[in-house]
Amino acid sequence: MWISLVGLGLLLVAANCVPVPTPAAAPTGAPTEAVKRDKKSIEDYGPISGGWEEKTGWAPEPEIEHHPVHHHEPEPEGVWKKKLVWKEEWKQVWRTEKQQIWKTAWKKIQVPIWKEIKIPIWKEIQVPDWKVVQKPIWKEIQVPIWKEHQVPDWKKIWKPVWKEIQVPVWKEHQVPDWKQIWVPEWVKQWVPGEKSHGKDEHGWEYTSHGLWKKKLIWKPEWKKIWKTEKKLIWVPEKKLEWKEEWKQIWRTEKKQVWVTEKKLEWKEEKVQIWRPEKKLEWIHDKKQVWKDEWKEIKVPAWKEIQVPDWKKVWKPVWEKVWVPLPKHHDHHIEEHHDHHGWA
Repeated sequence: MWISLVGLGLLLVAANCVPVPTPAAAPTGAPTEAVKRDKKSIEDYGPISGGWEEKTGWAPEPEIEHHPVHHHEPEPEGVWKKKLVWKEEWKQVWRTEKQQIWKTAWKKIQVPIWKEIKIPIWKEIQVPDWKVVQKPIWKEIQVPIWKEHQVPDWKKIWKPVWKEIQVPVWKEHQVPDWKQIWVPEWVKQWVPGEKSHGKDEHGWEYTSHGLWKKKLIWKPEWKKIWKTEKKLIWVPEKKLEWKEEWKQIWRTEKKQVWVTEKKLEWKEEKVQIWRPEKKLEWIHDKKQVWKDEWKEIKVPAWKEIQVPDWKKVWKPVWEKVWVPLPKHHDHHIEEHHDHHGWA
């Protein structure tokens, strides 16, 4: 047993004496293997207590780090350079749109009114006149004569009456409608790219391959509004009509009577009598005419408004990249530069 322990110790001493090849030194500014091994991803250690993942509820899935097998080959020489790249961004702009509005206007309409007028009529009247008669003298005789007297009669007249009718009118009322509007809304968007989150007390650096950020978008919605429309209804109205009626009047007639006269001789004498005549008179009446009036109405019009919109722009950004150099250009590092996006 002691012999086995002694043999094992000799083997360990021989292994420590074997020289190990040293790798070539990296150029100035290039990341070393030790630094690369120290930089571990933040996903390898899980979510950090009180970090951004616990506040938002989002955390990337952990990835398994695969360590390549190093054969201790010399790393190529190179320099750090700045490269100009163009990144797209969204910029808020305002564009002009047309919105329909209602403006006040005046419309000329015709309304019925009653106008007082005078119309001519013929009226029957009694006028005095003289009539020549033969008057007997000295002899009393009975002679027939015609006597005028008033007798009742009926006359047809027209009397105005108001009759209730239904007429159509336009009535304004409110009806529901839908209008499209745009409301802002915050959404979460994944932004890729490596970002450092600091180091812990052991010197381990925490990085992530992307972050969740909030982005403002405009979402269309439909809003209920009320618009004015006209509806045809029927309303009661009075209409003037003429109704015939019979009115009692008095007309003049002649009646035969006998009077006493003296017959000796006939003497002419003038007697005053009343004869009927027609006289032109003017009476008051109402006539329906149309009058011009102005009515207030609503007409559609277009109004220009400003609405928000998004425009894609390209922003220049300088990125730092590692550029390896060929072996035959080691002494011309600062002389030959490619200026196509490099600095």
